[in-house]
Amino acid sequence: MALTVALTGCEHAPSSGAAQKSSAVNAATTSVPGGVRPSGAPLAGKVIVLDPGHNGGNAEHPEIINKPVDVITGRKPCNTTGTATDDGYPEHAFTWDVAVRLEMILRGKGATVVLTRPNDTGVGPCIDKRAEIANKAKADAALSIHADGAKASGHGFHIIEPALIKGHTNKIVSPSKKLGMDMRDAFIQYTGIPYSNYIGKNGISVRNDLGGLNLAKVPSVFVECGNMQNPGDAAKLKDPKFRQRIAKALANGFLKYLSS
Repeated sequence: MALTVALTGCEHAPSSGAAQKSSAVNAATTSVPGGVRPSGAPLAGKVIVLDPGHNGGNAEHPEIINKPVDVITGRKPCNTTGTATDDGYPEHAFTWDVAVRLEMILRGKGATVVLTRPNDTGVGPCIDKRAEIANKAKADAALSIHADGAKASGHGFHIIEPALIKGHTNKIVSPSKKLGMDMRDAFIQYTGIPYSNYIGKNGISVRNDLGGLNLAKVPSVFVECGNMQNPGDAAKLKDPKFRQRIAKALANGFLKYLSS
């Protein structure tokens, strides 16, 4: 199984193109159908955890998602509802769609893939539980998938890497930085979405307040694929064909990281 990272409403903050139910189940390993891996599969033996941010049922259960959990540097809500485009396309649906597309690509390349949630209709899991799934899976890499909800003038994507928290993230900061750089380079190359113009530097932001990174024991990063409040970004994120491009870009990021 693979690692996971959790993000809420992007902690700041399925679609028509993907199946409503993934073959991966929460904290359960998925494999290539029939157990047969493609010949010469480049990711054979690798475990990857995908964490689609938020969940479709979160809004109906504030008593669950508002419960505070410890993220080492403070306490944060268990989860959030996430953001949405102005015309109502929700972040949780976007992240689920991209995760399912990415899962299919990675499995086709021989990887074992674990998703932190089995569908887009449930509640949670909490950000600490998502990190725990990745840790227990002993993932080779974990990615939390999100879209931002910043001011409409902001556009572009960014990768979030874990900050150094002595006694907690010491062992993952360096490999997570490498993972983040590989994801960033692949994302801009294959999607053409520019680096964020409102946060981070050269597409990279380092944070110490995200449970999915603070509690991780394996290389982990977040990706904010664009700003849902920006009309240009929103148009891309709502397009199923473009979401497939995003999935391919992220798959190439994993390939680069896990092959080096």
